[in-house]
Amino acid sequence: MELTFAAATDIGRTRTHNEDNFLIDKKLRLFLVADGMGGHAAGEVASSIAVHEIRDAIFNNRDLIDRYRVDHPGVQTYEILQVLEHAVQAACGAVHARAQIEQEKRGMGTTATVLLIAGSGDHLRGFIAHVGDSRVYLARQNQCHVLTEDHSLMNELVRRGKLNREQIESSPYKQYKNAVTRAVGVYSSVEVDTFDFDILPGDRFMLCSDGMYAYIDEEALPRQLADGEIKEVPKRLVDSANAGGGHDNITAVVIRVGATSSTELAPHNNEVSLKLEVLKAMQMFRYLSYKELVRISNIAELLELKADQEIFSAGQPGDSMYIVLSGSVRLAKGEKTVAELAKGAHFGEMALVDRSVRSLTATAMAGETRLLVITRKDFYDIIKREPASAVKMLWSFVQVLGQRLRKTTNDLSDALHGDRHGTETEEENLFQD
Repeated sequence: MELTFAAATDIGRTRTHNEDNFLIDKKLRLFLVADGMGGHAAGEVASSIAVHEIRDAIFNNRDLIDRYRVDHPGVQTYEILQVLEHAVQAACGAVHARAQIEQEKRGMGTTATVLLIAGSGDHLRGFIAHVGDSRVYLARQNQCHVLTEDHSLMNELVRRGKLNREQIESSPYKQYKNAVTRAVGVYSSVEVDTFDFDILPGDRFMLCSDGMYAYIDEEALPRQLADGEIKEVPKRLVDSANAGGGHDNITAVVIRVGATSSTELAPHNNEVSLKLEVLKAMQMFRYLSYKELVRISNIAELLELKADQEIFSAGQPGDSMYIVLSGSVRLAKGEKTVAELAKGAHFGEMALVDRSVRSLTATAMAGETRLLVITRKDFYDIIKREPASAVKMLWSFVQVLGQRLRKTTNDLSDALHGDRHGTETEEENLFQD
């Protein structure tokens, strides 16, 4: 897939100098934005040091990245993420060391938002490393998604429920609107967010500083990123931010995947889109953001089955949840069919939290049945690493179990009163394999 890209930066309408920096390395397919902070032009120094230190550290690991691009079996995605994380840490150490040498630059720091595109052919993958409140936007299927989390005081207050986004302008915290909770170089090390995801033909990205996204209309952004010549897009976005007030320095790096400028993307039946579509429709994941859904998609392995192929049998230990991506699955107790499940249905999720054996036998019915498989180990890893996602998923899980418990209780009550024969209660327990 062809990549095209362009960038623009501007001082804005109120600042006296530009503390933003960006870097594009065409050969590495590396894109960076850094928004510096600190008096006496120290912010400009911090952001400049950061983008070059990060680029150099990644360049020094280009052999690993090149092996990943040719689908080398020995290179895993986590290794690429480690390269990016170590690169940001190297930049953090370099900025901090400079500040210790030059007294007037003490306390200087910068945001650092990095996108590396690796892989080859139609199998591209994006790798993000992020500190601060700059952002990466993804425009896909005419929808806009933010792939980074703002490390800012305002976002932290919103996340903790202290205020909502509509209250920010009228809150007593407004004076701290630009305060960040993490920055590169203020201390000798920093916590780095990392994230990886599949890239699809037609994806559009924008890396930008907060002086840019303060003026973004997210509904209009997919069209803005797709229309016209690529070199004109960041210029138009910068002009729009200045027209809106230009309260800060403004930087935008825009990337298009695919030669066409159309907003039409890969078909929905492509594997990545289909996985996300099915996961999003599940009640268990209904509270997750797009980024959180992508994390679930990353741990969901694809299992392809032939007609009448057994998935598991009653009495076997279970450690996985299954989601029907296409085709159909029969759940049976002995010779009796309990349920037939089609696309979007899921079964076996109790295995994620319970080590009991399977109570039913699951068999693929249609030819070319495809399932997503999430193992208990991978599920626990997500819960440990992503506590906010864990709360959302476990809350949904409890709601589902509560609904099923009430239904089963009603069925049993009806059976005891002779209104029903109790045969349906097994169907309500089918997801508890």
